Amino acid sequence: MASLSSFLLAAAVATLFVVGSYATELTFKVNEGSSATSLELITNVAISEVEIKEKGASDWTALKESSSNTWTIKSGSPLKGPFSVRFLVKNGGYRVVDDVIPESFTAGSVYKSGIQL
Repeated sequence: MASLSSFLLAAAVATLFVVGSYATELTFKVNEGSSATSLELITNVAISEVEIKEKGASDWTALKESSSNTWTIKSGSPLKGPFSVRFLVKNGGYRVVDDVIPESFTAGSVYKSGIQL
């Protein structure tokens, strides 16, 4: 009996390892059109909604999807970073990454979320 339960445990661990190895870390690339008053993020994985929270803000602001995996916000005043990002994973619920985009972001830079999808 002990050998059967050990075998089942080993099979379960192996399955988790294989499934986990296919996960991709979500990244946010700041697109070239971004500036002090606009932020355009390109994600490397499909997500359903994206919102940002500026430094010191109490509310989240929705970004508009302009093309596949590209999310944009335009503001009349300068945006205040660092930015936290809240997003909806397709069929997976909301996730939040605090201060993932720095205040002094650089267009063309890729910022890692630390979240595997």
